[in-house]
Amino acid sequence: MRCFGGLLGARRFAVLCLLGFGAAPVLLHPQCLDFKPPFQPQQELQFCVMYKYFGCCDYARDQQLMSKFYRIMDEFDYYGYANCAGYVQDLICQECSPYAAHLFDAEDPSTPLRSLPGLCPDYCSQFYSKCRSIIPQLSDDPRLSELQHDHSRFCKHLELDDSDYCYPRLLSNAQLNKNLGRVTADSDGCLQLCLEEVANGLRNPLAMVHANDGTHRFFVAEQIGLVWVYLPDKSKLETPFLNITKAVLTSPWEGDERGFLGLAFHPRFKYNGKLYVYYSIEVGFDERIRISEFRISASDMNVVDHSSERVILEIDEPASNHNGGQLLFADDGYLYIFTGDGGMAGDPFGKFGNAQNKSALLGKVLRIDVDDNDRGPLYRIPPDNPFVHERGARPEVYAYGVRNMWRCSVDRGDPLTMEGKGRIFCGDVGQNKYEEIDIVEKGRNYGWRAKEGFSCYDKKLCANSSLDDVLPIYAYPHRMGKSVTGGYVYRGCEYPNLNGMYIFGDFMSGRMMSLKENRNTRQWDYSEICMGLGQTCAFPGLINNYYQYIISFAEDEAGELYFMATGVPSATSATGVVYKIVDPSRRAAPRKCHYDPIPVRVKSNLIKFKPKETLIGIDTPTTRPKAEVQPTESPQITTKDWLQELLDSMREHEEAMDRTTPPPTTTTTRPPRQSRTRKGRRRKGKHKSETGTYSGAVRLAGNEYDQKDRGRVEIYANGEWGTVCDDLWNTKNAAVVCRQLGFPYALKASKHAEFGEGKHLKILLDDVQCEGTEETLLDCQHAGVGTHNCAHYEDAGVICGHSDLAEH
Repeated sequence: MRCFGGLLGARRFAVLCLLGFGAAPVLLHPQCLDFKPPFQPQQELQFCVMYKYFGCCDYARDQQLMSKFYRIMDEFDYYGYANCAGYVQDLICQECSPYAAHLFDAEDPSTPLRSLPGLCPDYCSQFYSKCRSIIPQLSDDPRLSELQHDHSRFCKHLELDDSDYCYPRLLSNAQLNKNLGRVTADSDGCLQLCLEEVANGLRNPLAMVHANDGTHRFFVAEQIGLVWVYLPDKSKLETPFLNITKAVLTSPWEGDERGFLGLAFHPRFKYNGKLYVYYSIEVGFDERIRISEFRISASDMNVVDHSSERVILEIDEPASNHNGGQLLFADDGYLYIFTGDGGMAGDPFGKFGNAQNKSALLGKVLRIDVDDNDRGPLYRIPPDNPFVHERGARPEVYAYGVRNMWRCSVDRGDPLTMEGKGRIFCGDVGQNKYEEIDIVEKGRNYGWRAKEGFSCYDKKLCANSSLDDVLPIYAYPHRMGKSVTGGYVYRGCEYPNLNGMYIFGDFMSGRMMSLKENRNTRQWDYSEICMGLGQTCAFPGLINNYYQYIISFAEDEAGELYFMATGVPSATSATGVVYKIVDPSRRAAPRKCHYDPIPVRVKSNLIKFKPKETLIGIDTPTTRPKAEVQPTESPQITTKDWLQELLDSMREHEEAMDRTTPPPTTTTTRPPRQSRTRKGRRRKGKHKSETGTYSGAVRLAGNEYDQKDRGRVEIYANGEWGTVCDDLWNTKNAAVVCRQLGFPYALKASKHAEFGEGKHLKILLDDVQCEGTEETLLDCQHAGVGTHNCAHYEDAGVICGHSDLAEH
């Protein structure tokens, strides 16, 4: 089982791991006394040599511990030295163990730190019998001094609750030392990573960029047309960096692809103050994408001069979807613009579609020169653009055959060898079957609409010998996800294990994935990424869950990796969160990644960051009480089980978010135009059929215990019963179903055929989007009765209730 699919409208992604795997055994995880992962020292240790390759001490700390050792041993004669030096070194050096936090009982920052590590009973007895006189020199703990003359109580005091993990037994524990310092993987090979919450309360955050100006600020763009400034300490400036909400075309509809879509700072922003934005606009009855240039305000480095806007390029959009949206500057200094194919389905424009038509700007990667444009043309054509001299082709075109590339990035290259530097990675959203990852190169054809992934889409075009297309480096089928979100190759400093790993995700399934190039075969090896199980993420400030809809990825000025996700994919829902990706198995050596941000002069008020997300599935106590003998009499069960408490907690959070969500700013809104893949909002009355069942009626099926409040949703439409696909399925949709069946509450919007697959029925509805007040699902926005892009393993279900407390 994989950790994707939703709970309570896909609130948290680690929850299904708990439901699917049950109570995972609590495994020890490497952690130092500073509550961070261990590391490889930059300079080889001379004293605690058993940890010279991997542990919790750098060279400076190793020298301090050696000095402490000699101070203690100077108090003893030759006999004492010969008998006790080895024990003293062992005890002192356990501060350098990769499991130091566990040995010193420091995994919880609120508990007192042990002065001596947890010892195995036999080792403690040997130490006590030979060297008990040395205890006052090793520790100033009065409790140990008290117990110094009582062998049994002394060693009992130094015992750990989990005796297999005491010193020195943990050194020979094969389970603990296997792959120590490497990224942990579960039994299915899914990499176990963790997250750090960086920002929250955002409305569809779809871009996060830095200015490369030494300040280490990061700028987060919301789909409605607002960009916010965050300082390195995560505080947010109250005044927006950019506010073009009145010009941006979008709507509150879930899944609307229009809006503010891209942001890029000029490589010389520090000197020229220029930045570029990509957004949707409405001109009369036409929709367009616009690329504009802005300048920073002369009086405030944290605000754009809104009067400085210059429109660089506008392109007509024939439909409301497939708007592209990526802007970036590559290593050559040119501005790259990634456009969608114009929308609808199958690129139906012209004989071969927009993507294969080099005279159209849609379905392309464009490359332009915006340097020195204060006078003369707003942009120039780079002289080496591939189709400059091809008759009929637009000179801006750099690559073509693109469907809808959503999120692209430039590889910074290996920090030591610079291997891979300058490569442009993109995720290209597929049509019916496959999502793909491409490396964009000059003049290349990426196949659409002839091909989708590695397979043919338009068989006639696919058979054309002149296609000369380049295949993706990776493609995955729609059973894994239906809308790729391109990511980044990790080149940061903090987590060396991740170097060279391309991390990306899927918007619809919430699956997080990675690719790494095999240097021998030059093929890309795939690994899925899961949130850490058990104690893997039990570090202060880390979490192991995220919202389902992965919108975008980002890297900060230092090269660390982030992603943005939301619980409700709407431009006006303030459920967006920015997460930093963390490897809990290994970090860089202390001070290796140190940088000093250039001070930022702030004129706006600051909003201090308040984390809202929490680690789930793990009991993290604030105190560490000793175990007490429990009474043998079974007490009455008066409290809810852990799952119930989790469900209630998440529901309260969701309700609180709804209460605190600010009203949407004044934004140009219009429902998306109808396309072949999604029809407009439908409202129909209840028309009775000859059998007495009305159109839009629902029933629940697939519940083996015959419970009336839960099951697979089946709907009656066009004279037959059928199932509903779980794409965009959430608690608002479930509320419509539950209310039809007489239940006032929807406790869960079930996904991934939790109540079985209705293979004996047709799939009648897909992409259902309700406000929660409709009479039937047919009154909600959907793809059209009988129109779908899914299979029965995605049959939707519900759990309803007469109270707002889940009954599990």
